Amino acid sequence: MSRISRDALVSRRADAVARATSAASALAELVHDRLDSNDDDEHDPEGVPLSSEWSRLTALSEAADLEVRQFDEALQRWDAGTYGICASCGRPIPEGRLEVRPSAELCVPCAEKAG
Repeated sequence: MSRISRDALVSRRADAVARATSAASALAELVHDRLDSNDDDEHDPEGVPLSSEWSRLTALSEAADLEVRQFDEALQRWDAGTYGICASCGRPIPEGRLEVRPSAELCVPCAEKAG
């Protein structure tokens, strides 16, 4: 098994949850502010248009939510004893890959094939 511990996965999941919560909160605040205004901010030379900020926060929120789900799946694999084993070929996933991407399900060759 990898040098990565379950505690490390739990800790990194908690970080992802914090990012997801922060992004969702910022997005909710923006939506609330936008509902109370009918300003045309698209032509405001002083700031970022709300639509751009909305898109940015939506992308951050979705990415953080995905990361949380990936850590949940990694923890399920850990508990099942399959963490660090490629879901495609069954070979061990190199520790270096798991250190960089602890939620990896595929080894590098299988990930490259998957695209």
